[in-house]
Amino acid sequence: MTDTSDTRQLVLVVDDDESMRVALTYLFRSMDLQVKVFGSAAQVLEAGIPEIPCCLVLDIRLPGVSGLDFQDALAKAGLDIPIVFMTGHGDIPMSVRAMKAGAVDFLTKPFRDQDMLDAVTRALAKDRARREGEGALADLRQRFESLTPRQRQLFTFVAAGLMNKQIAGELNVSEVTVKIHRGIMMKKMDARTVADLVRKAEVLGVRPPI
Repeated sequence: MTDTSDTRQLVLVVDDDESMRVALTYLFRSMDLQVKVFGSAAQVLEAGIPEIPCCLVLDIRLPGVSGLDFQDALAKAGLDIPIVFMTGHGDIPMSVRAMKAGAVDFLTKPFRDQDMLDAVTRALAKDRARREGEGALADLRQRFESLTPRQRQLFTFVAAGLMNKQIAGELNVSEVTVKIHRGIMMKKMDARTVADLVRKAEVLGVRPPI
């Protein structure tokens, strides 16, 4: 189902204890969260990570690949999904390793329902922000790619702080021509000010001309 921003979100629970899977299913559904449960890391990989905001609620001790090793495998595969760890046998080295690798939280069983809900809320918000950021970057790159070669030149000159008269001299065109193309370029890039264009140039890694 959808949240208040009309964005679907999903909690993936991975635990070989069926009673824990059932309990967490009831808990998350009571908060109107979608949930899928798995008995092992292999089952998650077989099902695939959905392209919606989601997080993993992952037990440390699992059949086959452990929760910590699964965290490492996901990172090596470039699958960036927030993880909330849970364990009945946790120790400090485990929790330190998990948190250093980017885990959102590390909960020891039995945990309070509210602690789990708070951790999952943070994890989902983190994944949503990441996806929105990636979407914004993809849109920015698409806008830049839509520029003509001349407009890309203008982009770099304007972002470098050159005035229209200076740009006209660099391109050997009239200042009026620069103003026209500059207006089109700024509109394509959805940049309202020069400062806005400079920020976009930094995000894109576009360097000013030497």
